[in-house]
Order: sequence, then structure tokens, then C-alpha cells
Amino acid sequence: MTAAFVLGINMSVAGIFAVAFAVVAATNRTARGAWWLAAGYGMGIIYVGLEFLLTRQVDPTPVGIGIFLVFLLALSFALVGVAQHYRAPPPWAAMTAIWVLTILAVPVIFSMTYGSTPRLMLYQLPYFTMQTLLGLVIWRSRRRQALDLLLIALQAIAAAIYLAKPFIAAAIGTANAPQGYMATTYAAISQSGSVVTLMAIALVMLLVMMRDTTAEMVARSETDPLSSVLNRRGFEHHADLALLRGGEAAVLIAADLDDFKKINDSFGHAAGDGVIAHFAAMLVDAAPASAIVGRIGGEEFAVLLPDGLLSDGRLYAEAVRTAFASARLPVLGIDREFTASFGVAQWNPDDSLFELSRRADAALYRAKAGGRNQVRVALGELSSVPAVGAA
Repeated sequence: MTAAFVLGINMSVAGIFAVAFAVVAATNRTARGAWWLAAGYGMGIIYVGLEFLLTRQVDPTPVGIGIFLVFLLALSFALVGVAQHYRAPPPWAAMTAIWVLTILAVPVIFSMTYGSTPRLMLYQLPYFTMQTLLGLVIWRSRRRQALDLLLIALQAIAAAIYLAKPFIAAAIGTANAPQGYMATTYAAISQSGSVVTLMAIALVMLLVMMRDTTAEMVARSETDPLSSVLNRRGFEHHADLALLRGGEAAVLIAADLDDFKKINDSFGHAAGDGVIAHFAAMLVDAAPASAIVGRIGGEEFAVLLPDGLLSDGRLYAEAVRTAFASARLPVLGIDREFTASFGVAQWNPDDSLFELSRRADAALYRAKAGGRNQVRVALGELSSVPAVGAA
């Protein structure tokens, strides 16, 4: 297999993936970084074209420098794209340092003997460093799913290939001039390694994007857009999973805004929406990290505290009730107090989510019937010393 044939494959592969990432970017706004990856693989097409052009040059230095810098630019675009997808800041300082040192090293590299080990090592060093940064960006994102780890491993392999190339050239020999590079065995081996890693990294990156896009779509389908907490479907799904995991305890808090219809009638639906969003934010802020918070109806909310005891649920509900009753929302043009009622129920190992919700709702109805702005617990779960506002 000749180097020219492998380079032709490289050009085709780069073109295919440039188009693939461009299509992903154009059709999915959540695919962060896809345009940068498309640009990176697009630069790969230019790189291969310059390799073919090099064989026809009397003075190969200008085209050789172009090849050197274009490939580094392709890696830079890929690095920015990967960083954006993983919601990490691109390492601009490190990238700038690599580019400055590389440009300063260009006269030195291209004045050295072609094919010599020192020249090859200096030539491959910027590529190795940029590829290493790619792996570090993914690693520092702290995402450790199988595809992420595979992508990190592929970046490490690609970086290792750059380091190995000078030693491969020393072992099997290479051309005495740039124009003869395409006819060497070293070129065939070097380009074959590139096409394999090029394809593997692109395929895994596309799979990562598909995985993350699917996860975001699921999250959106389970999230209430007004309150930014889970909707009924999402709450029931995550609460069921939490109960199935079988902790020793759990407590459910049902909450309902008092006289919500009067808010809409007096101040308008925009104000009512603001009150809902504000109340949801208070529920989230007061809850522990493991809590599952959902809006299950118009002004109805539910909070599951995994591993929580009845006392934890009562204290949490009371804290939110007190804070909400003392809150003001002048930004909404409303100058009045708001209150909410709460029902709390302790999970039993033989409870379904439906049964737990039924008992929490019953406690909530008692709070409403008792005058609103109260916390009540399910009948049969009262301790000998009632909590504040409970009965």
C-alpha cells in the first residue's frame, strides 16, 4: 500500500467527517463544538492536498511549512470543539504558547537535515502537545462514562504515535528530501497510523455527541420549562428509581400554593408564573443535593428526600413555608404576602410511590382545611411532640 493511496484515503475520511460534523452542527443547536470539529477535519483536507502538491515543488520549504502549520491548525480547531462540547474553557493560554513556540521554531526545524531524528522530534512535538491537551480537556471535565474514557485513550494513542514517528523513521529510513517522502515506507506507515486514529477519534466523538444530545432531549422532556424543576413525568420516573434503590428511609413532601387563582385574577398570569418560578427556586435552594423536586400540577409541587426521616421532611417544609410567607416579589409588581401549605409522609418499605403520594396529599388537604399556610404530616405518623405548624 503506497503512501499516496493512504493519503487519498485520509483526504476522503477527513472530508466525510467534516461534512458529518457540519451536518450535526447545522441540525442540532445543542451539539456544542461541532462547527469547530468540522473546521478541524476540513483543514485535514487542505493538509492532504498540500502533501500531494509537495512532490511537484522545486523549493519544497514554503509548502512544507504550510503542511506543518495547517495540520497544527486542524488539531487546534479540534481542541476548541472538544472543549466546547465538554463545557470546558478552551486552554487558550497553552494553545497560544504552543503556537508562538512553533512559529519561532519553524526556521530552526526547516534548516535542519531532512529526515534526521532531531528534526523529526521537533516537528512532531507541537502535535504531541496539542493532542495531549485534547485528552486533558476531556479528563478535567470529570466525565467518566465509557465513551469518554475511550476518547481519552484514543487521544493518548494518537499522541504516542507522534512521539514514535522519529524512531520509526530512524529504524526503517525515510527520504533524503521532502519531494521523495511519498515514495517511502515510512510515509505509508505514518499515514496509515494517522488514518486509523483519525477515523477512530471522529467516530467516538460523534457517538459522544449522539449520547449527550439524547440525554439532553430526555432531560428537556422531563423538565417543566416554567419552574425549571422536574415535571410530573420526570418526578415520578426519578422518584420511582430512588425508591427502588432501596434506601433505609425516604420522605415525601407535597406542597400547594394557597389561593393561587386569586393571584392570577388580581395580578395576571405573568405574575402567577413568576410566583410559581420563585416558589420552585425556594424548594430547590432549601433541599439537599439528593432531593428530587417536581412540579406535578399547576401550583402543586412534590419533593422526595431519599434517606430522609419524617423529622427531616417536617423541618424542610417548615423552613420553606416560613421563607415563602415572608418573601416579597416587587419585580413582579405584586405587593402582598404569599403562602403555601405542605403535607409530609414517611415512606415505608412496602409503599409504592402512588401510596406515598396519596398519604402526603391527604396531609396536604388537612393543612388546607386547617387554615392554609401550615405543615401537616400523614395521620398515624405523628410523633408525640408535634412540629411547629403541624397537627
